[in-house]
Amino acid sequence: MDEDRIKGSAKKAEGKVKETAGKVTDDKKQQVEGKAKQAEGSTQNAFGKAKDSVRKD
Repeated sequence: MDEDRIKGSAKKAEGKVKETAGKVTDDKKQQVEGKAKQAEGSTQNAFGKAKDSVRKD
């Protein structure tokens, strides 16, 4: 498993926690930052999957 996939998953989890905290505290900025972190993590995860795919072929 590629390191980017692991880091991407961690960023997605961090973003989800931040988004949820923003919802609980009614902080729109924190919610948006959390969603952005999740998107960043998804992108990094996809990049890692692509690298894994190239390695296997």
